[in-house]
Amino acid sequence: MPEAYCVKEKAKREVTGATEVRLKNGRRAIQGTCPSCGNRLFRILGN
Repeated sequence: MPEAYCVKEKAKREVTGATEVRLKNGRRAIQGTCPSCGNRLFRILGN
């Protein structure tokens, strides 16, 4: 499971319901939700 930084809790969390998306500039990213607070998490991946 990928990890991302939760801004609301100020800690790294595992992303639940992670989906890979493409940004406008062609870079890959992971988008999902925080398992404890339900906030949306987002992490930019390498090429």
